[in-house]
Amino acid sequence: MLENIKKIIMDEKFRFLMVGGFNTFFGFLIFSGLTLSLKTVPHGYMIGLIVSQITSNFVAFYLHRKVTFRVKGQFVKDLVRFTMINAVSYAINLVALPLLVNVGHIDPISGQFLILIVTTIISFVGHKFFSFRRAK
Repeated sequence: MLENIKKIIMDEKFRFLMVGGFNTFFGFLIFSGLTLSLKTVPHGYMIGLIVSQITSNFVAFYLHRKVTFRVKGQFVKDLVRFTMINAVSYAINLVALPLLVNVGHIDPISGQFLILIVTTIISFVGHKFFSFRRAK
């Protein structure tokens, strides 16, 4: 039983999902809190989006580096690469969220949840094969 649990914990995809799940929840809480707090501000949800993405980028970088991919060295190179991959997801988010809200008439929190599904896949592939890639 313990061996099976250890095997699951050692699996990189499992660790990615756990760290990513935590960070997504953390970022989503920031986004939701700011969106609800700024609901009287025109496009307040976009302020929430930008603040939550910047904050969660640094939290995710630290956790993925230490917990998921367990890499050392080349901190700046990893951070730049990590941010580049996240920038792709952020760009998708910055375009898709206003489209879902203004054209699709979906509330911002539901729209953000849908976008998270797509950006999670992009994130795993990009971080595994680019951000934290190490020479064999």
